[in-house]
Amino acid sequence: MNNPTWEQLVANFQPNSPGVQTYLIYGICATEVEVDILTGQKIIHRVDIIEDVGDSMSPLVDIGQTEGAFVMGIGYYTLEQCIFDSQGRLRSNRTWNYKVPGMMDIPVNYRIKFPQKNPNPVGILKSKATGEPPACLSISVPLAIRRAMASAREEADPTQPKWVPFDETTSTDFTFRHSLNHYKDY
Repeated sequence: MNNPTWEQLVANFQPNSPGVQTYLIYGICATEVEVDILTGQKIIHRVDIIEDVGDSMSPLVDIGQTEGAFVMGIGYYTLEQCIFDSQGRLRSNRTWNYKVPGMMDIPVNYRIKFPQKNPNPVGILKSKATGEPPACLSISVPLAIRRAMASAREEADPTQPKWVPFDETTSTDFTFRHSLNHYKDY
């Protein structure tokens, strides 16, 4: 081949390969969160995850990947706040004002199960990805927090809408500010 195109090189490199194939990954998550409406703080009491990992090559590694991705998602949804000053400069770019998940942000009771005998016909050793899907499942944490907030809002002022918009991170400060609590009530 004289001066082949990129596509020709790739085709000659793996002439019998069907290329990258897509596959579905299923997962489900139930989250139990306790929210202190007076302070906005939360405790994630329990998380149950069932994730389709195909034929797991290493269940302990897959559990670690699942836990890590879920906690990363918790950080994204409940801690990451982009704070800008009046000049438009990012101010939440250091550990003093950018918080990553800590010991108290991790679920107290963490249960992970992988269905058996569900091989992936196009995956390496019939496995599936384990790191990314749990990050998607971690949306259950802010949804649980917002459910608790809706209950508190209804109790504090039934004339106000129960729904709180998803326009920022469900941080401790956000929860406190949007729970309709007032110091005169106590």
